[in-house]
Amino acid sequence: MHKIRLGVIGTGLAFERLHYPALQELNDKYEIAAICDRNPAKVEKWRQILNLDPGDAYTDFREMLKRADVDAFDIIVPIESNFTVTEAAAKTGKPIICEKPLAPTKEQAEAARNLPRKYKVPIMIAENYRYAEETNLIRDLVRTNAVGDTYYFIYNRVIDFPQDMEKDTFAATEWRQHPEFPGGAIFDTGVHDMAAIRHIFGAVESVHAFGVPQQRDFAPYTVIQANLKFKNGVIGQFSFFTAGKEMQRPLIGLRIFGSNGMIYLEETSCGTVNVAYNDGRSEQIPYRPNRGFYNELLNFYKAAVGEEPISVPPELEYGDADTIFAILESAKTGKVVEVDRTREYALV
Repeated sequence: MHKIRLGVIGTGLAFERLHYPALQELNDKYEIAAICDRNPAKVEKWRQILNLDPGDAYTDFREMLKRADVDAFDIIVPIESNFTVTEAAAKTGKPIICEKPLAPTKEQAEAARNLPRKYKVPIMIAENYRYAEETNLIRDLVRTNAVGDTYYFIYNRVIDFPQDMEKDTFAATEWRQHPEFPGGAIFDTGVHDMAAIRHIFGAVESVHAFGVPQQRDFAPYTVIQANLKFKNGVIGQFSFFTAGKEMQRPLIGLRIFGSNGMIYLEETSCGTVNVAYNDGRSEQIPYRPNRGFYNELLNFYKAAVGEEPISVPPELEYGDADTIFAILESAKTGKVVEVDRTREYALV
């Protein structure tokens, strides 16, 4: 089996805790050939862990891009750098996997959407929620009318960012605490939720959102709540509490209401999708949590060797990001904002 020689750009927490474990599991398909990080200490740490030669470790990603013996690039940098680094890598013509969201602003997201066509290069956005077993399981239940016609949903996300800042978590990183992109934690985290929602229900027609403003840098709102109308007629409520706790179990989670019953997911790590029917029947469908990272890297490998298409290209991820931008705009203006305005934007 041909191994992809991978160049990794960015060796922070996302590499350490998300990509690297999946790459280890897929070690028959990937070989990490070179690493890059602007922090020399991180580069040296991972050079030793990976047993790489000093010449395989970089602090300038542009130097790594010159490597003829690197087959593809895994870009795991802060959000504000995603588009800049990805465009530079795209010019090499080699396959790219880039962490979500695809860009820090709407303008750069629109430019990123066109990179595969502009440079004739395959690009995947690493939106693990679209590759997660629970998301695809729920998507299949909805599309097969397991609980009848879908009417509406409630999706509630709660994080305690201020408390997480004091722990060994993603929130402890400086660029997340003082983001150089609109929306802060709402964009960084909420784009996952929006990817899952759009993966299940399809294109969004419009949103109407409200928020409780705050002065801390990590997010413009303590809580934001949005009503969403989808092109297929489904409506739903998405709420995101950025600075608190949900103490009452079971959690609100994701609840989907249909004509013949409902689907319930308490949280992504719970391992069970619950289905309750109006006639009193119920079933609990198990799944393996946190498989999105493995599945996305498997899809990237198969796409790179020509076995299957990329499931989440920039064109698709653009819609997820644009929905968050629309929610933020609506919360700021109080107006209804249209989202998937053209057929191209309505990719699902």
